[in-house]
Amino acid sequence: MIRFANLVGIALGTALTMSQAAAAEPIRVASKIDTEGALLGNMMIALLENADYPVENKLQLGPTNIVRTALLENEIDMYPEYTGNGAFFTGTTDDPAWKDLEKGFDKIRQADLEENNVVWLQPAPANNTWAIAVRQNLAEEHGLETMEDFGEWIGNGGEVKLAASAEFVDSEAALPSFQQTYDFELSQDQLLVLSGGNTAATIRAAAEGTSGTNAAMVYGTDGAIQPAGLRVMDDTQGVQMVYAPAVVVRQPVLEANPELEELFLPVFDSLDRETLQKLNGRIQVEGQPARQVAQDYLKENGFLE
Repeated sequence: MIRFANLVGIALGTALTMSQAAAAEPIRVASKIDTEGALLGNMMIALLENADYPVENKLQLGPTNIVRTALLENEIDMYPEYTGNGAFFTGTTDDPAWKDLEKGFDKIRQADLEENNVVWLQPAPANNTWAIAVRQNLAEEHGLETMEDFGEWIGNGGEVKLAASAEFVDSEAALPSFQQTYDFELSQDQLLVLSGGNTAATIRAAAEGTSGTNAAMVYGTDGAIQPAGLRVMDDTQGVQMVYAPAVVVRQPVLEANPELEELFLPVFDSLDRETLQKLNGRIQVEGQPARQVAQDYLKENGFLE
């Protein structure tokens, strides 16, 4: 893959130095209002400041539509986004490419560059999509690591009760797709449907065994998963769209500061599912400030001087 740093270097003959970057306009960094958005946004700001870039902090600006619009209307310069949302940005939710990390990334990268002058940098390997998690002790007892294991265990009479939202249970793209792909079926007696059930509620129900539950609808990098003693079942057949976090940046900003790609690349490359679960948990469960968690991680792993 040809990187923008190389393209810009060829076009301009030389790259900007860090001191030149520092003399430029502040880079406006935003994020969504969720925990992971705050974590990743603070990482981006810490890396930029450590490299002597001037930064304007616009973290936790709003939900996806607000932050995305701000980027397209030149009100911000960059923020962390998820590859899977490219399906909605491009109106191609039925395209199977979104269920593969690299294919989905390539699709939205090309579309956003051509249509919006927006660049997607290489995403993290983590996948913050719908998943099913079971209690850790149960997973260890029965050797459950993947959705194949989960489906086979249920087919052999394994006793499971899943806490989930009505949307997860009823949406063809969620539980029904899991059941069809992995050849299992849960009866109504094996479901605890929580009204409005967000993942915090479903995780808590499974952890506490509410009404006999021992499994939960989750998002893959939820911070409460590890503290609750749950294990995510790997979706090896790609039933769900991949939501890998990546930095999205306006093309003129990257062209003016070509070092940015290499600045973010090693950090995002280090963020697998379990790492983000742990870091999100420090914020969600332990109540640590997102800025502190981000800086501690970057320092502990040698990304900050």
